Amino acid sequence: MSQYNDPGTTKSSTVEHDVIMRGRKLLDITGVKQVESFDNEEFILETVMGFLSIRGQNLQMKNLDVEKGIVSIKGKVFDLVYVDEQSGDKAKGFFSKIFRWRYLRNLWPC
Repeated sequence: MSQYNDPGTTKSSTVEHDVIMRGRKLLDITGVKQVESFDNEEFILETVMGFLSIRGQNLQMKNLDVEKGIVSIKGKVFDLVYVDEQSGDKAKGFFSKIFRWRYLRNLWPC
């Protein structure tokens, strides 16, 4: 289990972030702050540990609990990628890379 202490808060709060995958078909994710975007091929989530991109096939949101920060996704999972905000240039270009990847994917379908 991973824990994240936000230095911006005055009291010591701990938010857990876990990713549990069952057979590449079901994901349970805790510590989700926001669902940035999603479709049947990609979910982009903001978690307490940074942005998480989940790519796959026939992806569907099975469960969303905003108050608890829990998201469940079903479908065939191809990859999970974290993009850290602290990584300077990588974080700055995160969304441009996502959009460029989507553009290139449309030019050369897999």
